[in-house]
Amino acid sequence: MVCGCFSVLKWRKEERASSSSFQEQVDVQGVKIFVGNGRNVAQVLSLRNIYCVVWIINNNVRLFSYNSLRSATRNFHPSSRIGGGGYGVVYRGVLRDDAQVAIKCLSAESRQGANEFLTEINVISRIRHPNLVELLGCCVEDNHRILVYEYLENNSLSRSLLGSRSKYVFLDWPTRVSICLGTATGLAFLHEEAEQQIVHRDIKASNILLDANFRPKIGDFGLAKLFPDNVTHLSTRVAGTEGYLAPEYALFGQLTKKADVYSFGVLLLEIISGRSSSKVAFGEQLLVLVEWVWKLREEERLLELVDPELTAYPEAEVMRFIKVALFCTQATAQQRPTMTQVVEMLSKEVHLNEKALTKPRPRMHAPGKFGGTSSLEETSSSSQSRKKSTANPDITSTSSLIFDDPETQILPR
Repeated sequence: MVCGCFSVLKWRKEERASSSSFQEQVDVQGVKIFVGNGRNVAQVLSLRNIYCVVWIINNNVRLFSYNSLRSATRNFHPSSRIGGGGYGVVYRGVLRDDAQVAIKCLSAESRQGANEFLTEINVISRIRHPNLVELLGCCVEDNHRILVYEYLENNSLSRSLLGSRSKYVFLDWPTRVSICLGTATGLAFLHEEAEQQIVHRDIKASNILLDANFRPKIGDFGLAKLFPDNVTHLSTRVAGTEGYLAPEYALFGQLTKKADVYSFGVLLLEIISGRSSSKVAFGEQLLVLVEWVWKLREEERLLELVDPELTAYPEAEVMRFIKVALFCTQATAQQRPTMTQVVEMLSKEVHLNEKALTKPRPRMHAPGKFGGTSSLEETSSSSQSRKKSTANPDITSTSSLIFDDPETQILPR
């Protein structure tokens, strides 16, 4: 029996020695990946991780070791934590070269987290813009799914403007204007100028990050959708944040760029008012933020929306910003402006055709829980089928609905 045990141990030792120099080659989508140290691919990388490595190779995304990120966050110490949610936790880290980074650790147990990890790398590694958070790299060791971003000193708009008093940062009106314009510009880039058009699908205050000079950058592309050139809408599972969801998307799962426009309109109201859309307690009827502002418009009391902390502001400009938000949050998608038009409307004095505004319908609940549990399967519609569908937005029709003065109309791209 002793001899038998000795033989087994000797065999294992010889196997380890012979396999240490072995390399297995795997070809995934034309990219060759080599795995050594005697371990097969299944032991080293899951299928998701293999695809992730393919994207990393193709997009020149930097690979960080798990140990380097653990060291940067002092073993992921709670004091380094700067954010978190259902997807996982975000830490502030300091690399060996003293560079500060934001380290987003996605939950290993969450299947949705795995999908969002791959989506985020696939989307954000393709694009660069001053108003988009820059992805620096990632870590895919073992079961770890970690994204590394540039660090932004003033955290999120949600924390700075809408959070607790201990985290509150006073933002004067010019700073708020800059945040609105920067966010709109970044979103217009995603919709119209990126190589492949992108719908973010989760525009909200906590996903607008602020640098040292309070310049806004859109982050968290885990729910984003890439739109091919000939596709005008997707019918998909509902995902996003309640309070920011466009009605046609929340109710029917129909996703277009106009869903982002609606979310931006809600964000605009939050920035102007200093109030969160998640608090259902506005006015005597306990209205949500969007309903409340429309009621204020009916009663000609729109300036009551303005943040009480703002003691000095140009009324005409504030009124224009509120009206832009109203155009963005209309019930019918085709009546909302494009983000390119929104940038124009926020950037200069224009005469808005308020008679074209249509009030949102009363609140209704979506058919499924937010986050992708609706039973709707994802389908797409080409520009040819758009003519047959009354639910799809007609982008070319919005200029005449929004602008009074023909000279200020924005031509569709």
